[in-house]
Amino acid sequence: MTALHTALTRARSAQPPGPDIPAGHQVTPWPGEPHPVPRHLDRLLRLSLGGDRLRPAASAGALHPVNTHLLLGPDNRLPPGRYAYDPVRHRLLARGTVPADAPPGAVAVLTVTARRTVSHYGHRAWPLLLLDTGHAAAALALAGAPQWCPDADVTLLAAAAGFPSDWHCAEPEHPLAAVRLTPGPADVLDRWAAYAPGGPPLPTPHTPPPVLRESWNILGSLPGTKTWRPTAAPVLPDTVLSSRRSARPPFPGVPARTLLAQVLATARRAAPVPWSLLTVRRPGAVPPSKGEAAPADLAVRAAGQSLLAHVGGLLVAHGCPDDAPPTQVRRDHVLAGHGIGLAQAVAAHLGLASRPIGSWQHGPWGPPHIVHALALGIRTRHTEGTDRP
Repeated sequence: MTALHTALTRARSAQPPGPDIPAGHQVTPWPGEPHPVPRHLDRLLRLSLGGDRLRPAASAGALHPVNTHLLLGPDNRLPPGRYAYDPVRHRLLARGTVPADAPPGAVAVLTVTARRTVSHYGHRAWPLLLLDTGHAAAALALAGAPQWCPDADVTLLAAAAGFPSDWHCAEPEHPLAAVRLTPGPADVLDRWAAYAPGGPPLPTPHTPPPVLRESWNILGSLPGTKTWRPTAAPVLPDTVLSSRRSARPPFPGVPARTLLAQVLATARRAAPVPWSLLTVRRPGAVPPSKGEAAPADLAVRAAGQSLLAHVGGLLVAHGCPDDAPPTQVRRDHVLAGHGIGLAQAVAAHLGLASRPIGSWQHGPWGPPHIVHALALGIRTRHTEGTDRP
């Protein structure tokens, strides 16, 4: 069994995470000169990734480990170069200019700072980092990004983002996906990768514990194939994108079948992984067949999240067995996050209560190898949450 398969089996086990560690910086301290976000990208970033702890993109524990690096060509009203996006202050930090022949357009490279999620979820964190990346890509897609690449080789992404080979005691970022914000050439990542890297962020005083180093090793070893695909995002009003919240349970009412079908269809269009839709069993209903379950039955598999006993339905992404190839492990998790992110936005548009559910373990009921899920129900005045999805 490889180190990746051992880590995936452990993440899906009932073993609880160890004690919390410091989460580190909320935003990576890149030392570059600040710039306002160009006008043509302002709406897109505000409606997708901007904000403090309340952001449009979902994140496990509201820890927001996903970072955004913009590769801006000469048609973006700023000097061509690499820029780190600061979502809290909604500004760009210059990370180095490039020649004027840089490829046109704007591309976002999505990276993760593993410590933020490992700080609370320990050995369960790295699959959540992949899911969060998919959610961030979904948020950009809903705001208008036309294409994304969920599986480019991490070495290529790191070179395109201009990351240093030596982080000099700074907390490293690991790239996992790319998103086209505006049209550009097909070889855009290769052309950006040809430019010299920039410098590292400011050093961090935190010592990395073994569980964090394990996540770094996994994230740095995930291969890819560089497949650009449409984001498959529905067109929704800005008011929906700017006001998304994860609902507080209970929301036990089962939504109308036609509404659930729209949510399921959205996920299937966006992410080619196996999907299931489970709803509550009525009193007196027959017990589930082998491999079936109601949401309440699955609480033990969702790290004991008892809230599943108080929801109307559950949209489930599954597949990706413990011994899946590394490319599938990465792809299925990132795609599942993307599909759930789009499905939750559609659920909000339809007036449903919803909440993403991560940290899935093995168990006796339900679909095999659950990767991610979205709890669904009927919205009431008690369901309004204080956090983003």
